[in-house]
Amino acid sequence: MEDRVNKTEPINPYARAFLGFWGVACIVLVGFRAEDPAYREQVDGWHRSRIESLKSENGWLNLAGLFWLKEGTNTVGSDPGSDLAFPSGKAPEQLGTIKLANGAVTFEAAPSVVVQTGVEPVLGVKTIFAPDLSKPVTLSHGSLRWFVIKRGSRYAVRLRDLENPLLSQFKGIDRFPVDEAYRVKAKLERPTTARTIPILDVTGQISQQPLVGTLVFDLAGKTHRLDAVGEGPDKLFILFGDATNTHDTYGSGRFLYADAPGADGLTTLDFNQSINPPCAFTPFATCPLPPKQNRLTARIAAGEKKYGDH
Repeated sequence: MEDRVNKTEPINPYARAFLGFWGVACIVLVGFRAEDPAYREQVDGWHRSRIESLKSENGWLNLAGLFWLKEGTNTVGSDPGSDLAFPSGKAPEQLGTIKLANGAVTFEAAPSVVVQTGVEPVLGVKTIFAPDLSKPVTLSHGSLRWFVIKRGSRYAVRLRDLENPLLSQFKGIDRFPVDEAYRVKAKLERPTTARTIPILDVTGQISQQPLVGTLVFDLAGKTHRLDAVGEGPDKLFILFGDATNTHDTYGSGRFLYADAPGADGLTTLDFNQSINPPCAFTPFATCPLPPKQNRLTARIAAGEKKYGDH
């Protein structure tokens, strides 16, 4: 079809003005909607790092067990009758014993079994968790790694297998398209007096977490509020739910991290970096759940989509 604006006859000046106006308007509109390529690459780079962290030795994809300890002696090994039944073929039938007594946990290897802390073998009784330890001790045997975690008043052994089949089966996480509309400024309203908020986890334990403040932000013409707790000295941690949960995203909600605000009390919430909780990848995690005040009625179509069936 012949293009009218390429005809040799002159264009009516009013038509020229009309076309000029809408041409500028279209440029402005496209410019407004277009994403900054540098920003997209920044988010994509963040996502690549996120995937690598999931696959790392300290990631969530290699978890192979979670065993709650009883007070006193707990047997460990691949024998199905063990209190802590490690995977068959990965550990001897009797690997050792773990004792829990008054908040301290010790391990002793079975005779002739080599268990290590780093490159050093465990000799005799080894304290692996105690109130005065800066961090739990990680033990290893073959491809297995295990250490103690505490949830509320309960203690458990978390087991990793560096050869977990899930590592090779993992093909990444679907995401919503990067959308700059979901990168918003937020004002942190700090509490007038120090207080905590109760956080329930999937095991039914409730912990009282110090409230850093409430983040207030606008999205799609509405004002929203999310309570934030601390994640180290310079980060905020936000548990939130939204209208995408269950159908598009993980059912219980997602996690979001943000920089601590500056002197002006402002920070940026980038929902394009919303992530699945560890429980999306493994049944052996103890994920916290969003408090009811952090369940948004808005649809946050940004960040990671749901993964797995856990």
